[in-house]
Amino acid sequence: MFGFLNRAKLKKDDLNGIAKLMYQDVSDDSWDKENLTKRNLDFTIESVRYIDIYTKRLMNTEFGIELLNKHFDNFVVRIGAYIGEVIKSNIKHDFYWYESDSVHNYSPNLDDRVYSNTKTQSVLYSKKWDIVILPLDVVSQFLKGNSPYSNFLIYVEETIRQNS
Repeated sequence: MFGFLNRAKLKKDDLNGIAKLMYQDVSDDSWDKENLTKRNLDFTIESVRYIDIYTKRLMNTEFGIELLNKHFDNFVVRIGAYIGEVIKSNIKHDFYWYESDSVHNYSPNLDDRVYSNTKTQSVLYSKKWDIVILPLDVVSQFLKGNSPYSNFLIYVEETIRQNS
C-alpha cells in the first residue's frame, strides 16, 4: 500500500558548468583558441560540428592521442556534458542530469544498459516519460573507436528526433 515510500530517490547532477568548460578552459593550441569559443559553442545543434572537428583532431594527432591517454575521463565528461546540454536544450521534455546509480535504482529502463566503464556517471533522464539518454557513454565509446555513429552530430540529431 505504501510502496512509493520505498522508491529510490533521484540524485541530480548538474553538468551545465562542465559543458561550459569546452570554451572556458581551452588549451594553448591555436585551433582550439580560435574555434572553441563561446560564440561557436552556443549549445545549438550546429555547434556540435566544432565538437566533431575537435574530437577528430584529438583522435588523429600525436599530441591529441597523448592527451586522450592521460585525461580520457575528463574528455568524456566535458564532451559528453556539452553534447548532453545540446540534446537537453533541443528536446521539449523534462530531461535533467542525474547520477546514473540513482536512475538505475529509480527506473527499470536503465537495467539493460551496458556501460563502458563502471564509474558512476551522469545520465539525462525524464521522470515524466521514464526515458534515459547516455551522452557520456556514447562519447566514451566514440573515443575508444567503438561507436555506431560516425560523428556526434548524427548522434545528437538522432537522439533529439527520437525523443521529441
